[in-house]
Amino acid sequence: MRGKPARPVPRGRRRSDAPPLPEWRPFLYLLEARGLDTWLVNARDVKQVPGRPKTDKLDAVWLAKLTEKGMLRPSFVPPKEIRELRDYTRLRVDLTVERSRHKQRLEKLLEDALIKLSIVATDIFGVSGRAMIEALIAGERDPRRLAGLAKGRLRVKHAALVQALTGRFDDHHAELARMLLDQIDGLTAQIDRLTARIGDRLAAIPAAGIPKDNGGDDSQGQPREPATPADPTHPAGAEPLAALDRLDEIPGLGPLAAQAIIAEVGLDMTRFPTAAHLVSWAKLSPQTIQSGPKTRTGKTGKGNRYLKGVLGEAAAAAAKTDTFLGERYRRLVKRRGKLKALVAVARSILVIVWHLLADPAARFHDLGSNYHTTRINKDRKALNHVRQLQALGFTVTLNAAA
Repeated sequence: MRGKPARPVPRGRRRSDAPPLPEWRPFLYLLEARGLDTWLVNARDVKQVPGRPKTDKLDAVWLAKLTEKGMLRPSFVPPKEIRELRDYTRLRVDLTVERSRHKQRLEKLLEDALIKLSIVATDIFGVSGRAMIEALIAGERDPRRLAGLAKGRLRVKHAALVQALTGRFDDHHAELARMLLDQIDGLTAQIDRLTARIGDRLAAIPAAGIPKDNGGDDSQGQPREPATPADPTHPAGAEPLAALDRLDEIPGLGPLAAQAIIAEVGLDMTRFPTAAHLVSWAKLSPQTIQSGPKTRTGKTGKGNRYLKGVLGEAAAAAAKTDTFLGERYRRLVKRRGKLKALVAVARSILVIVWHLLADPAARFHDLGSNYHTTRINKDRKALNHVRQLQALGFTVTLNAAA
């Protein structure tokens, strides 16, 4: 007599109408609160191992055996204080995005009233632009009086302001503009409150403070190499800095960006053995696709959108500087394009972040925008140019410059 056939286990992608998977955070936090060393494992790593059973009980036993044999690796879950800090920084990002949307709505409302202030003023929510919008809401309609509220360098554009402020702004525009301005002010107050709270939370974490002498060991417990006079990353006699101040020295990074990076990657770099592990976890390194003798690169992947967002902004800011990172962007953008060049600079910034957090005594040292030009093999470069000229039919004689 044949028994009942086993239910097939679905493989591959989940259906679009499938019920959502259970949230892993409550179970992990409850087990962590009981003092257990809990691992969060990526299901993709488990699928690659053959012999998976088809019941929940046997599946749990199978996972335990795989863990004992070292065939699984835990995913990165930051400690509690970093998770709480991450909640604050992510909410600040979300509120900043929401404030930008309200500003765009207000600008669209002004354009509906034929007020094109953004053509003349770079920031319509600056001191001058805010004063003009408040005057419009208060009932002032004379474009010359409104243009007279300009401050600073905007005062020399009086004629352009008069033309831009000539429109059909009426009472219903004023009511809607007042509501949008109140929303923007409320979000700004909440963002400032979050920023102050993030600073307090970060200052309460011991690892984020000024490092103390730990007997010549780095943050990973390895003996630190003695600093030499020619080592710019460990300047002799330099005062130690807190983690936030060390990251603030990187071109393109400010205090807010440094706070966001610490909240996303944490302060314990022992979770990432090398900088390449951190870059791979952040999905800033392209995939390597190999098929037989052919090897090509693929996409970087999605990764942590908050971390990639702040690194992208930092890379865009560093690209405009006269530093090593800025020169790296200018060298890559010529042959790889803007987007790939920005990803490469973001990866370089994350590598620097890993080194500064892994070694609290390390300090950022810029290699300079002339780093590559000073390391050119002059003889080889000259020989290449000579061969190119000879291929064009010229006879070249080289004479040393006086």
